[in-house]
Amino acid sequence: MPGIDVHTHLAPVLAEGAVRGVETTADGRLTVDGHTVGPGDLYRPERLVAHLAAIDLDAAAVSIPPPFFRQGLGPGATESWVRAANDGLLAAVREQPALLPLAYLPLDRPQLALEEYARVRGEQRWAGLAASAGGRSVSLADPALAPLWRALDDDARLLLLHPGSSPDARMDEFYLGNLLGNPVETAVAAAQLVFGDVLPTHPRMRVLLVHCGGCAGGLVGRWERGVATARPGLRPLSEPPRTAVRRLHVDCLAHDPAVVSHAVEVFGPDKLLLGSDWPFPMGIEDPAELIAHLDDDLRHRIAVDNARAALGLRLG
Repeated sequence: MPGIDVHTHLAPVLAEGAVRGVETTADGRLTVDGHTVGPGDLYRPERLVAHLAAIDLDAAAVSIPPPFFRQGLGPGATESWVRAANDGLLAAVREQPALLPLAYLPLDRPQLALEEYARVRGEQRWAGLAASAGGRSVSLADPALAPLWRALDDDARLLLLHPGSSPDARMDEFYLGNLLGNPVETAVAAAQLVFGDVLPTHPRMRVLLVHCGGCAGGLVGRWERGVATARPGLRPLSEPPRTAVRRLHVDCLAHDPAVVSHAVEVFGPDKLLLGSDWPFPMGIEDPAELIAHLDDDLRHRIAVDNARAALGLRLG
């Protein structure tokens, strides 16, 4: 089925010894802060292009995976690393027009995130931005991020939010950092956007939550109840949570068709997109399998029209 996979990953191309804390292994992978990152295909953009052809997709949005977020570095180190990572991602996709790169913004450092957006803003090759949901990012409702939201809104840019590492030590056992921590961190980010009134006040900014929105889709009714009963800490909103979440885009990577159908109901049929998490084991080979139970018109809308609209690509 033709379409665009909005959730794939590649490693940046970095010169040996160019960045402190990052080394290249004998097999060409990168070791970041002592940990070797990802499967071999993460470093082979041509394999992603071949994979897209094999499953009959036209293109893929590409971002760096969470091990490359490196949240918690000092300001100077963060600036150097983010610049190297973004320049390296552009280098990785340079010969591959089917790969649409998303520049990484460090939301743990709001001022640096704004500065990096200003740096990459004029480069037409960027299809949008990516950042960490939860993890060590500041609250997405923090006023320090307001200038960035205004800039993304002015430019009508896509921001993909991918969960960062959970700060909860209880997630260290049973692979819970991924199995539970990732969807929870995504829901935290969604709640901050909703209760911080960020979404309706920046209506042209497009926000994409991966992993089918994490836990957020199942919590909207609870959020509505919190507003209706004026729970402590909540402030007046421009629109209720059930309306606000329909401004969010989500991919289909739920590993459960029933959850995908629920996402269509919660977020809207115009907000669901294809996403595979290629090349990681917790992804799926062909994301179209997760929407196979939907009718033909909706499947085409998800695979093609919704993705193009989210990325700001012309239809036709």
